[in-house]
Amino acid sequence: MIKEIYFTLQGEGFHTGRPAIFIRFSGCNLWTGLEKDREKAICFWCDTDFVGTTGPNGGKYSSKQIADILLNLWPTSKVEKPYIVCTGGEPLLQIDQLFITTIKNIGFEIGLETNGTILAPEGFDWICVSPKANSKLKLKKGNELKFIYPQKNLNPKDHEFLDFDHFFIQPLDDKYQSQNVLMAKEFIKMNPSWKLSIQTHKVLGIP
Repeated sequence: MIKEIYFTLQGEGFHTGRPAIFIRFSGCNLWTGLEKDREKAICFWCDTDFVGTTGPNGGKYSSKQIADILLNLWPTSKVEKPYIVCTGGEPLLQIDQLFITTIKNIGFEIGLETNGTILAPEGFDWICVSPKANSKLKLKKGNELKFIYPQKNLNPKDHEFLDFDHFFIQPLDDKYQSQNVLMAKEFIKMNPSWKLSIQTHKVLGIP
């Protein structure tokens, strides 16, 4: 099931500012997405609505139907290689090899944003893992590790040995965000192998 599919700019991490179509998959293995379950969720601070199919282009589709939607959404005037970001929720609950092959066959690069608790099929062009406290990290290799900071019982430095090309610290967006930003800046000053990721789409009002 798909919550929404829409054309935008990537707002955070390594590809900040890159035109992309976001495919938000419904469902997650760390939280139901329902407010009544938030306090007992494994990840209780998620700020994304990934429940149901009520967003733009939301629905239940075959891989071929999703490919058709992507071709219709991507602006024909764009010179840069078409790019999609598979996010959620947790997209690896639904993505299979057929989906990847179908999307690659229409010329799109495929990016993945995942909590890392499920191993990924082959074929992704970019893998961004965002580890969550109190969950077991299985996907320990990719392009980008984006650590939402701070998290109780989870230390960024424990992830530095993992096989990623880029390591980002992103301040947690909650009621303590101003304090979290300061903490993130101080952490990076002391650990310069990490870089700062800011949710620019929230600052600029980009979907």
